[in-house]
Amino acid sequence: MDITVVFQSIIFIFILIVIGAFSAKYYTFNSDIKNLYIVLITNIAMPSIILSSIFKVGIGIEILKKLLLIFLISIFINILGIGLGFIITLFFKRYSTKKVEIAILSALGNTGFIGIPLCAVLFGSEGALYAAGFDAGVDVIIWTLGVYLVQKNKQLNLNLLKGIVNIPLLAIVIGIIIAITNLKIPSIIVELTNSLASFAIPLSMFYIGALINNSRRSFIKTDYLDITIPIVIKLILLPFIVIVFIFIFKTFDDLLVHIVIVQSMMPALTLSSILFAKYSRDESLGAFVTILSTLLSILTIPGLLFLLSYFI
Repeated sequence: MDITVVFQSIIFIFILIVIGAFSAKYYTFNSDIKNLYIVLITNIAMPSIILSSIFKVGIGIEILKKLLLIFLISIFINILGIGLGFIITLFFKRYSTKKVEIAILSALGNTGFIGIPLCAVLFGSEGALYAAGFDAGVDVIIWTLGVYLVQKNKQLNLNLLKGIVNIPLLAIVIGIIIAITNLKIPSIIVELTNSLASFAIPLSMFYIGALINNSRRSFIKTDYLDITIPIVIKLILLPFIVIVFIFIFKTFDDLLVHIVIVQSMMPALTLSSILFAKYSRDESLGAFVTILSTLLSILTIPGLLFLLSYFI
């Protein structure tokens, strides 16, 4: 992995976040604007970058196998992260009432909003496609195990399964069907997805920037360990464990190795505060950890990759 490209990409993303934060000073970042961002990013930009990647790369049996592999690896990493969050919280804060929030924030990363665009910049269309496969694993965990954990009265029902079905995941399925059936896609559709895909990176970073700017207006009182534990696990401990596992059980190609490592380094999931609010959990903790981990990840991602460049 060319570490120079990594630094340039992180700087590029940092500049976009700063632009997003600066722009947010001139409008009210209320729930309606926030929802508009989320709809544009998750329902238009992300599916477009997925479909655009599939149209450019094409999907054969080997790519399908790699997509399935990275999807399963993602599920394993996220379950591992949740387990680490619970174990370390029990060790440092045995009687904490926020074990569930800390565990989820320790595991689930911003693999969609930041991970897919970053992998597209670093590794091109094929990298974006595999990053989307990793993000699909995150979606499965958050809308099944994640929702189950945050409920006060634990229930397993069809609503959990409905949560998994989202537009980016459908884009992957549709793209795979198109590739397998060898359907001829009109050039106007290809150009449209390419154009819309180009909005994914700036829109996602502008949203993060606006979120950071908006956080300055509220003072959040919370225990420092509630913040520190998930950030240390998500940005340092979990990526380190993933890297060790990869070196021990390395059985797949370098591109997948890089995608898994980069996606495991992503900051806490942006949608965590929304999930916590829906089930009467501590949404302010979710928002604060997301924002702080996003800011710190600008340093930790290139830093860890720089250290890793000496070994792979």
